[in-house]
Amino acid sequence: MGSVRMQKFYRTTLAMTENATLQLLDLAVSNAQEAGFEAAIAIVDRSGTLQAFVRMQGAFLVSSELAQKKAITAVGMSAETIELEALLESAEPRVRDGLTKTADFTLVGGGVPLYINEVLVGGVGVSGGSEEQDQYCAKAVADRCEKLSSL
Repeated sequence: MGSVRMQKFYRTTLAMTENATLQLLDLAVSNAQEAGFEAAIAIVDRSGTLQAFVRMQGAFLVSSELAQKKAITAVGMSAETIELEALLESAEPRVRDGLTKTADFTLVGGGVPLYINEVLVGGVGVSGGSEEQDQYCAKAVADRCEKLSSL
């Protein structure tokens, strides 16, 4: 038998703490309030598992599900949901059809991936305002998340 090379059987990953997740959720709520709309906000980890969620009083019921889909799509595709329509225009019809029929996939804007030190750590989804309002709030959360490593 030849020599057995030692292999690493684990991987260290970067993840948001509960405190960081709640700070990001609070920021999204504040931004929605300032913009004048009631939102549902979901934050998922890098595997798409829900980490934090809030449905503001008066937010549409459908916004709860849509916010989670936006967050999952953003982390799953490592892209903002508002950009996916353009990205899929050149895809084969069967690819686009397959993706859009996936249970937790959406092309509606308001989902943004979250990075710390250029490492994907999760996604945020905001739903309840216009697509532009949702996108603005989600992007603000992503911008703050990128700064978490320097805090």
